[in-house]
Amino acid sequence: MKIYIKNMVCDRCKMVVKSELEQLGLHPVTVELGEVELKEELSGEDKERVNLRFGELGFELIDDKKSRLIERVKNLVVELVHYSADQLNMNVSDYLTQHIPMEYKYLSNLFSEIEGTTIEKFYISQRIERVKELLIYDELSLSEIADQMGYSSVAYLSTQFKKVVGLTPSRFKSIGDVKRKPLDLL
Repeated sequence: MKIYIKNMVCDRCKMVVKSELEQLGLHPVTVELGEVELKEELSGEDKERVNLRFGELGFELIDDKKSRLIERVKNLVVELVHYSADQLNMNVSDYLTQHIPMEYKYLSNLFSEIEGTTIEKFYISQRIERVKELLIYDELSLSEIADQMGYSSVAYLSTQFKKVVGLTPSRFKSIGDVKRKPLDLL
């Protein structure tokens, strides 16, 4: 049986979900961002126990098809930005339609309707959070960060960063991580 989980945004989330399901006496076969395949079917009582425990941890079971689709879009964007640096030069719409066999226009309209923002704005916010992370690590120059994150130039990265964050990258770097947001709150 497959279950779908909201707010899974990283590998640690996958470990926590797997561990919690095992502690509840369930047997996860595979655990991916937003999706778990269980060996067994969940009873109504099991769903309640899982939802209660996950709620305490900031996760949530997703039952309806549209919400699962939106969560899949979010997870793909997070995966693209934070874990697939080699593909950041790819158009986000192409990336999504490669992984979800649906028209991008439908995905985009549904995403906007449910989330109140566009996929593009969500994608930009994820990229900026990743840039913040790289700035705080202080291992790469701004030019290297722009290149790694698929920006055409440092100027474009700086302009977009200032528009979203309200600070220049260098000013942000001097302030530190006080302005970073958890991925699940974007």
